[in-house]
Amino acid sequence: MTASERKIAEEPRRPAVLARLKGWKLEDAKARFSELVRLAREQAPQRVTVYGEDAVVVLSAAEYARLAPAAEQPSLHALLSRSPLKDLDFDHAGVRAPVREVDL
Repeated sequence: MTASERKIAEEPRRPAVLARLKGWKLEDAKARFSELVRLAREQAPQRVTVYGEDAVVVLSAAEYARLAPAAEQPSLHALLSRSPLKDLDFDHAGVRAPVREVDL
């Protein structure tokens, strides 16, 4: 395998979904940010590249909420009650520090 073949084999493949998104150079995205946001909201997510490499994808808040639903956060009590260590009995001998006299 030649060096160029090795380089091609080592390059990460761009997911097909990213290839279908409109690509913006970073400088164009900065100059036309309002348009980028409008297109992301009205049409589809927008891909931004830096030095020809995919850097970020701008998508609408609705699309983000659909793709990454809020994870249910269990309460601390629920976490501790499901813990495999919940039945351990710890001896907690409190250490009392000496109290000093204070003149007021």
